[in-house]
Amino acid sequence: MLIVGHHEVTTLLDGHEKEVLELVAEAYRLHDEGRTSLPHSVFLRFPGDDRNRVIGLPAFLGGDDAVAGMKWIASFPGNLARGAERASASIVLNSTDDGRPEAFMEASVISARRTGASAALAAGVLTEAAGGGAPEGMGLLGLGPINLEVLRFCAARLPSLREAVVYDLDPGRAEEFRVRAGAVAPGVEVSVAADVSRALGTHRLVSLATTAGTPHMDLSAFRADATVLHVSLRDLTAQAVLGAQNVVDDTDHVCRERTSLHLAEQESGGREFVGAEIGALLRGTSGFRREAGRRVVFSPFGLGVLDLALARWVRDRAAREGLGVRVEGFLPGPVAATV
Repeated sequence: MLIVGHHEVTTLLDGHEKEVLELVAEAYRLHDEGRTSLPHSVFLRFPGDDRNRVIGLPAFLGGDDAVAGMKWIASFPGNLARGAERASASIVLNSTDDGRPEAFMEASVISARRTGASAALAAGVLTEAAGGGAPEGMGLLGLGPINLEVLRFCAARLPSLREAVVYDLDPGRAEEFRVRAGAVAPGVEVSVAADVSRALGTHRLVSLATTAGTPHMDLSAFRADATVLHVSLRDLTAQAVLGAQNVVDDTDHVCRERTSLHLAEQESGGREFVGAEIGALLRGTSGFRREAGRRVVFSPFGLGVLDLALARWVRDRAAREGLGVRVEGFLPGPVAATV
């Protein structure tokens, strides 16, 4: 069993944004082609506790180097007040030959970076579909690790990006984000907005990555030509969703667990408001067209196949470079033959 810790995972991924973007894009394409297995995520909640949860994402990703496994990710928002990260995660990878576990790794960085890469891929394809040239700026609302990764990968996917206007309810958190952003997107000038409306309305590309549990926002503060990366899934009201063009990662997955799209489905009685899935967009098979003067919202539920794509890459690089810890005797030995 190969065990890869947080520092080693981070070291292996740092500076490889282009590779991560392609890994995520290929996972989306394979999913759209039907070459994945993706059961619904399992949500573990605790009696009397409506904030904390642990989510299990089992998945199989096909292709030339198939991989199976599961991400187990906890979200405890109260950790932030204690100076700890909200999310913690691990991934186990299983052999597709005999099912035995092959690798175990810390996965908070994998989870955050596949999320950022997913949003950046959508930003690229959807702003290109809108015309008007590549975006030179973006707004970000909610300034935790996820939007930091969204900024990192948007800067890699959109070389035109030169400015980011950011906002958080906590001014100290916003200033800390501005400083950290200089390391992950050195070519982007980051300014902290005095109010939320400036972060939402200045640029035509906006990312929402808050910890909101219930919808609280319509789209009136956004530009009419906005591309909204609705990464947090629960910021927008059902009416806002129904009034926009909508792109998702997987319609069946995202219309559950009381996401904004789940509420929109309940209100409208169907899923016709979903215009396309990103895998089809990346393959050029969706037929999706942006409508002038109408906002587009990308709502990714977060697919376990993306985590596996990055985890497989980390596993292989760690093995080549001699990183991680190899634990012998973790699994039972060969079973003696019986007559």
